[in-house]
Amino acid sequence: MHGLRALLHRAQLQRGGAPGRSYCSGTLKTITGQKQPSNSADAWRKKLASGPGFQDFIEHASPKDNKSRLHQVVLEEMHPYLPEDPQMGKGRKVYFETYGCQMNVNDTEIAWSVLQKKGYLRTTELTQADVVLVVTCSIREKAEQTIWNRLRQLTALKQRRPKSHAPLKIGVLGCMAERLKTELLEREKLVDVLAGPDAYRDLPRLLTAAHSGQRASNVLLSLEETYADIMPVQHTSQGISAFVSIMRGCDNMCSYCIVPFTRGRERSRPSASILEEVRMLSDQTLCVCFCQGVKEVTLLGQNVNSYRDTSEQQFSGTQPTQLSRGFSTLYRGRPGGLRFTELLDRVSLLDPEMRVRFTSPHPKDFPDEVLQLIQERSNICKQIHLPAQSGSSRVLQAMRRGYTREAYLELVAHIRKIIPGVSLSSDFIAGFCGETEEDHQQTVSLLGEVQYNVGFLFAYSMRKKTHAFHRLQDDVPAEVKQRRLEELIAVFREGALRVNSGLIGSTQLVLVEGESKRSAADLCGRNDGNVKVIFPRQDIPSAPSSPSTTAIRAGEYVLVEITAASSQSLRGVPLCHATVSSAGNTLPQTCEEGETAVC
Repeated sequence: MHGLRALLHRAQLQRGGAPGRSYCSGTLKTITGQKQPSNSADAWRKKLASGPGFQDFIEHASPKDNKSRLHQVVLEEMHPYLPEDPQMGKGRKVYFETYGCQMNVNDTEIAWSVLQKKGYLRTTELTQADVVLVVTCSIREKAEQTIWNRLRQLTALKQRRPKSHAPLKIGVLGCMAERLKTELLEREKLVDVLAGPDAYRDLPRLLTAAHSGQRASNVLLSLEETYADIMPVQHTSQGISAFVSIMRGCDNMCSYCIVPFTRGRERSRPSASILEEVRMLSDQTLCVCFCQGVKEVTLLGQNVNSYRDTSEQQFSGTQPTQLSRGFSTLYRGRPGGLRFTELLDRVSLLDPEMRVRFTSPHPKDFPDEVLQLIQERSNICKQIHLPAQSGSSRVLQAMRRGYTREAYLELVAHIRKIIPGVSLSSDFIAGFCGETEEDHQQTVSLLGEVQYNVGFLFAYSMRKKTHAFHRLQDDVPAEVKQRRLEELIAVFREGALRVNSGLIGSTQLVLVEGESKRSAADLCGRNDGNVKVIFPRQDIPSAPSSPSTTAIRAGEYVLVEITAASSQSLRGVPLCHATVSSAGNTLPQTCEEGETAVC
């Protein structure tokens, strides 16, 4: 639009422009209150005569090829004497601290991609930073308290900064920025910048305001933002795995959950941009992040398996949403769109040697097509996160989860029938509003019956804005919550130990991540079920029947015979190098480790 306006002004000038302003065809200038020397009048007339006419304006305004012409006009009007982009980072160093879920890790990469293009540099040393950005989580009170404490530490660091240095700027990104904007910016005055989950594109402007001495915020939620056109800058140390966001927000409105209020409504990223990102991560010739291309990609979303791409006309239709048997939603089902099954299928076909995972799903969105695809495709990990939250139907109803205990157990049995050896993980909340001792014992029994490989267990924490905050009473005492949580953890660990012990003697395909944290003599990686596997560092055959041996390196697949197990990890002996396609679907599976760590 700016280019068209400039052309219009030029055309008007040729017909007798406004006094006091002169334009030439090569360079756009504004001269106010000055008279041109008489001896240059002829030169100005020649320049004006050679400038664009009304016909040029008509051509540029034509819908035909308008986009490319506009781009050309904008380029022509970039002049060296104009000031540089005021939002440029000018080499300022940014330090990120990320808390919470894997989606926050991905958000960090998106925010860094935005800032990198504006000339900011990234540092891993806090003392070298000009800007500190804290990517936050609001899911529980404990997570928020951790961040409050950290912000006070950063403020103290800011106050101790030498006068010879530019003032340190502190920013809060993500869910906590949206939820606690008033407290952070005005009451506590601990931060200079606030950016909600849908405002990362605005970070350069916000930081520019902060560098000029102002406090700046943008916490508006969007019905459309998916950052589909931004390629996240992967920043992991090993460069073996990567996260790819496929959708944002959540419509489930569970009574305890703050996510719909901090991340907004569900919207899915166009599948074309997802496939392009995964292709670039996989292809070592295209991937600028890792020299060998990633070996594992995890599709991310607050409700990842409700993915529904309606970005193209060909995806429109009337096919209703298929829910798991016995499950329901608070919202009306939405027809049409390219669904999660089709996206998962397309992603898995891009590279048969790249593992594919996804998180975090909702149990309601597991139609048979998804389960059958997981079973059939060798590079889709046989691991499913199935958040239960409670084993009591009465509590599940109060949570507005849309299913009963019986429906959940039926789904578990159905999944294990279609995917033998599948690894299951889950979430549980201890001491939700109105939970009785009988309700708690039903959750204990569900844990014992299902026997998960991985568990995320927490005491209930009331969140403002939620349905529970407005309609329910947080009436379970803190000490009772803690006791119930400890009982759930104990039962979970017993079940995880039994499941993992069942793998002793089996051969597992392991993606090597690197050196074990406990011993330089050991390496570690994860099996298909996402359980940590530890094994000795040694040379092994390059193939199952090969006489030659080679060292084991991070990013390679190896077959490991399991010799011991705990509730959190497996230990074994490496046999030989392997590939996903050669190992196929023949190996028994399990699930995760360190995240078994329950808070």
